[in-house]
Amino acid sequence: MNPTFAADPAGRPVLDLRAVARPPDLSDAPAPSPEARAVAIRTWKGRMVNEHASAQVWASLLPQAMRAAVPPALLVGLPAAASDELRHAEQCAGVVLALGGDARAPLPTLSPLPQHDDVGPLEGFLRNILSVGCLSETVAVALIRAEHAELTPGPLRELLGTILADEIQHARLGWTALGLIAPKLDAAAKARTQAYLAVALAHQIEHELPLLPVVALPDDPALPQLGVCAGADARRLFFDCVEGAILPPLAGLGFDAAGAWAEARRRAAPLAAR
Repeated sequence: MNPTFAADPAGRPVLDLRAVARPPDLSDAPAPSPEARAVAIRTWKGRMVNEHASAQVWASLLPQAMRAAVPPALLVGLPAAASDELRHAEQCAGVVLALGGDARAPLPTLSPLPQHDDVGPLEGFLRNILSVGCLSETVAVALIRAEHAELTPGPLRELLGTILADEIQHARLGWTALGLIAPKLDAAAKARTQAYLAVALAHQIEHELPLLPVVALPDDPALPQLGVCAGADARRLFFDCVEGAILPPLAGLGFDAAGAWAEARRRAAPLAAR
């Protein structure tokens, strides 16, 4: 099958990964009901689109990092992360096909990565790697780790394990960059970054929680074995991750992490209600 280029009726480009996706063997997985199968297809197709979008975000970081003269050891991690995310999109598309779904979906319109022209290049890059690497990827690691833990040994657990390993590296890249750059900030830049931290945490609430809706799932034991997590559980894990895995290292770098989180929850109310 040759790759196709198409748009939906609204004119949005359609991501079509049918030609490159490799369906895993799910013959040993429990057979889901039709309703559960539809939920699993929708879940993995959403992941397919989200991973493809993440590749664009990581790729957009590279020119900003180069303008900031970020050390090469950090620079090389950015295109590698983008490549990982594209591979993840293909892997998710493979699961969609294995479940009997169609590995095509319209692409959402993504806002450009902020350039933060009000500050210098290094400080602007720090803001973005903080948001993308330290916050988003750490949350992704927590959510995927929980889904992975539910799976019995088999191809799907192995597939999700490779995605999890990559996301751990992406989060480490973010925290490494933050640990190298944050101590070099002068007092004014540290204060500006502190103020931005509340904005970035509020964005996490506004972006992540709508992706984790609390909806009734089919009462089917096959769903956890297909990598589907209940929205209520995922939302609790989001808050636990922020408060247990993100705020402490930020505080360790000298930021008022608890204060920024309180301000973020105020900004993002009522979404931020646990």
